[in-house]
Amino acid sequence: MSAIIDHFQTITQIPHCSKEADKLLAFLVDFAKNRGYDVEVDEVKNIYIHKGNPTLCLQAHYDMVCMGKAPLLETYIEEGIMRAKDSSLGADNGMAIAMMMQNMDEGLDLEFLLTADEEIGLIGANEVAFELKAKYMLNLDSEDEAEVYIGCAGGADLIANKVDSYIEGTGTCYEVAVKGLVGGHSGVDIDKGISSAIKILGKYLVENDVTKLASIYGGERRNSIPANAVAVVRSEKILENTGDVKVRILNESPKVFKEGDKIIKFIDVFQHGVLGMNDAFNIPSSSINLAIITSDEKGGVQIDVSARAMTVEALDYVTESTAKLFEFYGFSVKVEDKYPAWKPDISTFTDIVSEEMKAVFGKTKMMAIHAGLECGVIAQKYPDMKFASIGPTIRYPHSTREEVDLTSVEKTYKVLLGIIDRV
Repeated sequence: MSAIIDHFQTITQIPHCSKEADKLLAFLVDFAKNRGYDVEVDEVKNIYIHKGNPTLCLQAHYDMVCMGKAPLLETYIEEGIMRAKDSSLGADNGMAIAMMMQNMDEGLDLEFLLTADEEIGLIGANEVAFELKAKYMLNLDSEDEAEVYIGCAGGADLIANKVDSYIEGTGTCYEVAVKGLVGGHSGVDIDKGISSAIKILGKYLVENDVTKLASIYGGERRNSIPANAVAVVRSEKILENTGDVKVRILNESPKVFKEGDKIIKFIDVFQHGVLGMNDAFNIPSSSINLAIITSDEKGGVQIDVSARAMTVEALDYVTESTAKLFEFYGFSVKVEDKYPAWKPDISTFTDIVSEEMKAVFGKTKMMAIHAGLECGVIAQKYPDMKFASIGPTIRYPHSTREEVDLTSVEKTYKVLLGIIDRV
């Protein structure tokens, strides 16, 4: 294995889930200092590493989406593809960190901006305030080789709550479950036809005239397409297994939500998925992910959704229309972690990145991505800086199927070295 892959393997053994990445932070600070770099850490745990008088800043985030058994990662390689057993891999964005570590081993005069808690709302990027010196910033968080990203979606999370009351229920008690679906990234995978466990569950309950809901839980992360969902219900009608839905009778007689029918109806009518397409880049222009639903013993129900759009106006529309739908069904709503889109911008810098990409891969194209890259937030803070984003091929991020093409990693690093030489 190359030194980059060795560095990545090291990272996989240091827990770094979002909000729980202090051990990796400490490791990276020591790693950089031991190689003669100056290091600063701010209050939200962003890391700024620099040496010399660089013209290029490399940027990545150092937290990961932990799915399955993560952060306990057991990696393996098959035919040049690396995965982790029963967990997300953290190649998003750990492979970028590994490339940066190799740059530091080589003693290159660069700036490195490693942001915290990107996966839960670009939290670190929103607070960046270091005195960066570079003219150019190259983000390393894209996930398709031979492509240069020059724009990205903005996003927002909506958190909806309502407090219902419990009443006596009738009928047989069932557990209705949808488990073990493939899941995926709620941005780049939202147009891939990946099924949502919550939507499948809601459709089944409506089709079987179930209105008596005792409890419900579904989804894993706000930025992941739900792979699991479970409801406990009561029904006069006999419920049976069908497709991805598995049913079992429970020897219980729970009370049920007074407005359980409305909750079930909401899940069924919610327009999860792609809302519109961007013809210029052949990606979604806007989308929404019905991410998480939970209930508690006091009658509380919470639903988390994540909205994305390629323009400010479209994001506002999706956010406002979704809030109105929640309110119609009796929920109160708040918006969290809203971040801007990165408007596509072609510059001398993006041309250089594209030329170096073509020199290694034999092809290149400029793209926008239907996901949140930190370029959009950081560009507002450093308006004179020029931005681009690249990365190796990573498939199924934010899921236990996550995988990275190791040949793509090596080639992307060659591209990176070419860009460094040019600028």
